[in-house]
Amino acid sequence: MSSVLAHAIPSSEVSQFLQAHPGIQYVDLLIADMNGVVRGKRVERASLPKVYERGINLPASLFALDINGSTVESTGLGLDIGDADRVCFPIPGTLSFEPWQKRPTAQLLMTMHELNGRPFFADPREVLRQVIAKFDDLGLRICAAFELEFYLIDQDNLNGRPQPPRSPISGKRPHSTQVYLIDDLDEYVDCLQDMIESAKAQGIPADAIVKESAPAQFEVNLHHVEDALLACDYAVLLKRLIKNVAYDHGMDSTFMAKPYPGQAGNGLHVHISLLDKQTGRNIFTSDDPLESDSLRHAIGGILETMPASMAFLCPNVNSYRRFGAQFYVPNAPSWGLDNRTVAVRVPNGSPDAVRIEHRVAGADANPYLMMASILAGIHHGLTQRIEPCTPIEGNSYEQLEQSLPNNLRDALRELDDSEVLNQYISPDYIDIFVACKESELREFEVSISDLEYNWYLHTV
Repeated sequence: MSSVLAHAIPSSEVSQFLQAHPGIQYVDLLIADMNGVVRGKRVERASLPKVYERGINLPASLFALDINGSTVESTGLGLDIGDADRVCFPIPGTLSFEPWQKRPTAQLLMTMHELNGRPFFADPREVLRQVIAKFDDLGLRICAAFELEFYLIDQDNLNGRPQPPRSPISGKRPHSTQVYLIDDLDEYVDCLQDMIESAKAQGIPADAIVKESAPAQFEVNLHHVEDALLACDYAVLLKRLIKNVAYDHGMDSTFMAKPYPGQAGNGLHVHISLLDKQTGRNIFTSDDPLESDSLRHAIGGILETMPASMAFLCPNVNSYRRFGAQFYVPNAPSWGLDNRTVAVRVPNGSPDAVRIEHRVAGADANPYLMMASILAGIHHGLTQRIEPCTPIEGNSYEQLEQSLPNNLRDALRELDDSEVLNQYISPDYIDIFVACKESELREFEVSISDLEYNWYLHTV
């Protein structure tokens, strides 16, 4: 058997699925690129067993695409290697039905490998897998859950800018900024409920939607799972689901970090705890979280590596417009108990539920890369026994000055220069990531905005 075929998944998964869904006509083969954008191929039902047996070919340059889908040649993954293919294999357990499709269609997540069968280093899922593997040596398993914020927006822009969609019930555009308001959930109840039901149909553990603090902004909570890779798979698939269900209801959705000036941005929070592999016990469990050495050291590592992680947490130019005290987006490495003004919050409702809530990333982050950078910090903190700063009580914005990178260029420099992150994430991958983002940054900086014309064209 060749090394490629050694990755084949038992055929029982595909045969059982096709028997359970005899009407399926097509299957979407999905893989998330550097930006978390889902790409891939659509195949006919009859081709699915071959996909499981032999995989599909896609070019390595898929992981050198900028936000517009253009290959960044300075990565070395494009013309330098002849835009050559690699082989992508299914991820077990991700084959599911797509409830929103008019023609019965399934979907399947894939991950890329070299032609000899080795995992492809530039696949963000592989980047995360390598970091997770370091926890095996510590006898630990990672439990994680994401909270994902998004806006529903009208399919018609207003002068090129987004606007809230009209309510299907009242016909009015929302203006409410009242967080947790049930009435605002009722305005879009059919769309939001279809999102939850579609998630359940796909096995995605989305268990709640809440109204956030801006017009037509919502948050979906994913239930925790004891597999960090799977938690990220769910986050990627949930974003795709939300976009498609919203479109079916005559609306668009956006995970752009800051779509509206003066309104809250879209965040991507993640809750993480560490479980002892032998006992299943949460190693952060404590009557007094401040007395937990493991918790403090994990937080110490996160805070130390947070500046270098910012390019993964906030990977786009727009990402840095989210930050501001009035929107609960922390701009300095900080932590505290049940404090939503800090970067790392420790919910402390019960001893066995003590966990880390990381509150910095935007919804535009790639979940795999975001998780990889956070776990790198946790592992670094645990192994080096790093003590964090004093936990913050009260409003952190009044006690700490901004110290995290507040723009993409500075964040990329911090990442590129980080000795710690380069020990956890392949320097070759960091070079590719930085090259792609620097390319986007150059294109952004040579563009001329409407505001510049308004200010300068007839003034200077």
